[in-house]
Amino acid sequence: MSLNPIRPWRNIYRRKSRQIHVGPVPVGGDAPITVQTMTNTDTSDVRATIAQVQACAEAGADIVRISTPDEAATRALREIVAESPVPIVADIHFHYKRAIEAAKAGAACLRINPGNIGSADRVREVIRAAKDHGCSIRIGVNAGSLERHLLEKYGEPCPEAMVESGLDHIRILQDNDFHEFKISVKASDVFLAAAAYQALADATDAPIHLGITEAGGLMTGTVKSAIGLGNLLWMGIGDTIRVSLSADPVEEVRVGYEILKSLGLRHRGVNIISCPSCARQGFDVIKTVEALEQRLSHIKTPMSLSIIGCVVNGPGEALMTDIGFTGGGAGSGMVYLAGKQVHKLGNEQMIDHIVGLVEQRAEAIEAENRASEAAE
Repeated sequence: MSLNPIRPWRNIYRRKSRQIHVGPVPVGGDAPITVQTMTNTDTSDVRATIAQVQACAEAGADIVRISTPDEAATRALREIVAESPVPIVADIHFHYKRAIEAAKAGAACLRINPGNIGSADRVREVIRAAKDHGCSIRIGVNAGSLERHLLEKYGEPCPEAMVESGLDHIRILQDNDFHEFKISVKASDVFLAAAAYQALADATDAPIHLGITEAGGLMTGTVKSAIGLGNLLWMGIGDTIRVSLSADPVEEVRVGYEILKSLGLRHRGVNIISCPSCARQGFDVIKTVEALEQRLSHIKTPMSLSIIGCVVNGPGEALMTDIGFTGGGAGSGMVYLAGKQVHKLGNEQMIDHIVGLVEQRAEAIEAENRASEAAE
């Protein structure tokens, strides 16, 4: 069945995966692609970590991962989990006992790294703890920390080595009758990550966690992630994503949503369509968009807004957006609602007026949604 019979060239046919749960959040199957991030606070600083988790959740994070490198971190995890509005994934490296402690502390998922978690016996102990406490598991393969025997076999990190590592650990979980797992094969190299994920998608029906690891700072990391994750998502691969940036975790959430929104896979908040501006602009487009992005950041309701500097493309873009403003002459422009001209507006009133229109529309949509839910 066509997902979009009117515009078939916009269809993305998602790979069919098994569905698991991270706490109450479904991952895989026909569930929406979830957006994750990871805190960068000292986990033992409970108040700072909770504050960051809450900020990320407010930005739209569905799941938040927290590093648990020592016993102080796993002790703090219990309080953090209790106050978190979203499921918490405990990030485990080297010390399998931290995974057991995290499961007891209430983590919804345990991320284990095949390259450093230890022997199959240790993995079995982690599986037992996950079963006892209702945790899912993510097998987190990373090109930078592959098992020594795989590096000796293949000579270097490569897609084949990464997939083999992941499948070996899938077998351990399945041999122990554990099936609530997802898997990732991350690399900082976009080509390596993309090739590994494509091979992995053909080799298992497990939900796939996408990421380009250690992607860099806000700008470079966003570009690398958009290329790598966007390519895979376009192919229908991926059930949950994390954008890895050397930046505030809130920025990771925002970038993740922008990637999904650009592909029509998730919709949250205002999607601003704006021109780059030129000598034809009837108002300062760049400053206007900057102001609107800031003032509309609290809007969670999906809608589209076009801000175009002149009449070359402005009316056409406004036909396809919920709200639009097109620059004209003599210090004023045209306001559009649902693609139709409604009134002229002076440039000096534009920002406040548009914010008001967006807020009104968001309120109306939410009221309709509540009424629909009540009727069901």
